[in-house]
Amino acid sequence: MDYFYGVDIGKFAHHAVCVDETGSQLESRPLANTQPDIDDLVGRVSEAGGSVIVDQPKGGAALLIQACWDKGIPVGYLHGFAMARARGFYEGESKTDPKDAFVLADIARSHPSRIVWIQPLPEERAKLEVLVGYDEDMRADVNRQSNRLRALLSGYWPQLERAIGDRLATRPVLDLLDRYPNPEALRRLGKGRVTRFLSQRRMRKPDVFAEAILSAIHSQHTVVAGSRSAGRVVSELATEIGRLLSRRKELEGEIEECFLAQPEAEILTSLPGVGVRLGARILVEVGDISQFASPSKLASYAGLGPAPWQSGTVNTAYPSRRGNHRLKNALFLSAFASLRHPPSRTYYDRKRKEGKQHHDALLCLARRRVDVLHAMLIRGENYHWEQKAA
Repeated sequence: MDYFYGVDIGKFAHHAVCVDETGSQLESRPLANTQPDIDDLVGRVSEAGGSVIVDQPKGGAALLIQACWDKGIPVGYLHGFAMARARGFYEGESKTDPKDAFVLADIARSHPSRIVWIQPLPEERAKLEVLVGYDEDMRADVNRQSNRLRALLSGYWPQLERAIGDRLATRPVLDLLDRYPNPEALRRLGKGRVTRFLSQRRMRKPDVFAEAILSAIHSQHTVVAGSRSAGRVVSELATEIGRLLSRRKELEGEIEECFLAQPEAEILTSLPGVGVRLGARILVEVGDISQFASPSKLASYAGLGPAPWQSGTVNTAYPSRRGNHRLKNALFLSAFASLRHPPSRTYYDRKRKEGKQHHDALLCLARRRVDVLHAMLIRGENYHWEQKAA
């Protein structure tokens, strides 16, 4: 390719810069994120036989990327951390859209190995990506609302919050707080009716839990100013969290149906510790496995490769903070879930004996599993493990 079009992506407008194979800037202009302007740019790129490089692979770039794919134009992506570092090698300290667009184009020209070339998504894969992203957003919403609810309870009824503990975001507790959102209402209800209420919602040992929360309520006799209003907010938050959890439950079925229709689904779920949700997240973030020539490339993309640090007599390594954090989190969670699997547990225990903390040992295990995952996807084979006879 002789022409490289770097496009700095914005919500309402982009900026495009074209450079040739010598690095000379041939064109620099803004364009609106609208169909006419996109079609005009895509037409010129197609006529020149060039490529387009963007700084984000979705979001505001979606219309441009799809228009390029429809015309058979290669689309590349330079991730944010690499972009930030590359910007410092070019003239000027300022950060402007034209400069960023030029950097994108020139990096594609001079360092093509730094560019990740994005492949067109089939409709079913694109649907799965939307569903998984929506599920991730709702999970974050559940966490935010749960933190607000916990903070409110801690401020007005701290012993009640401690008694509830890690059961806060469970359906029985949410229903209880929705119906009886303050200590006075729970005190009037009494232990017997609280126990029946929780038992009807299938809580384990409802009598023990009822005794714990009522004991916490009776131990606090000071009424903090604003408690009545706080009770109303507690009820609203409990209702909202319950709604989000119900929607996530429904969405799980949609994700499962879409995920299991993918050819990689059976391969991914055969690996211990990978279920439907984690498998779908890994598939969406990895995309086409052929773009990763080796397991180390995939590990580096996920931020699981160690970052060496050497200065004078100091020679060590620390966990990388780069990479795709969503993929890293999914691989970390799957490693944690696999600890009941003998080979995973053996490797984890060995790392602990070497002096690594729990978190670092899990990161090592996640990195080891990347080798297995890469081989499975490249070969199209399910995971299999034969336990040796004693």
